[in-house]
Formats: sequence, structure tokens, C-alpha cells
Amino acid sequence: MTETIPLSRVKDLLSEEAGKRTLSREAQLALAHAEASLKLTPKDTEKILEDLKAFSYLDPILATKIADILPQWPEEVRLLASKDRTLLDEEQVKAILDLTAKYR
Repeated sequence: MTETIPLSRVKDLLSEEAGKRTLSREAQLALAHAEASLKLTPKDTEKILEDLKAFSYLDPILATKIADILPQWPEEVRLLASKDRTLLDEEQVKAILDLTAKYR
């Protein structure tokens, strides 16, 4: 099984590794992307992922994407869910948006 890793953890791992050695070009780009895209601290990421676990209709991969992106609009939530072939009703989308609003 594949483990999902939130963007904040990716940044931490790459930063630690950069302190030990020179990163490959790909790793440098991944670190730059993580730093530019990161919206939450690792602690807040853990909190929102824990909150997202309460939504039984979200799998860990989709929950991690939501925590990384913090969607603001229903279309963003639906787009993330569609990539995982997850259908969400209006109430589910609203619940996700209400939760992400607490972390923005």
C-alpha cells in the first residue's frame, strides 16, 4: 500500500536532506514547489488530516490533497474528488469547505 505524505512533510524531509547533502535537480525543484505551495505548518496539517478522517467518504489520498490545497470553492473540491473518481454530494462538499475555512 502507498503511504500518503502531505506537502508539509515533503518539505521537512527535503529540507533535512538538503542539510546533509546536495540535492538532485529534481529534489531541488520539489523542495522549491513545496516551499512555494505550502499553506499550513506541519502541526496544522496533522490537525486538519485528523479532522478530515471524520469524513468517512474521504480516502487518505483525497484527504491529503484537500489538506495541501485547502480548497475554497465547491468546484475545487469536486475537481480533487473527480481525480480519485469520488462522487461527493452538496452536503459533503459544504462540510469539507467549512472545515478548510477554519485553517485558511
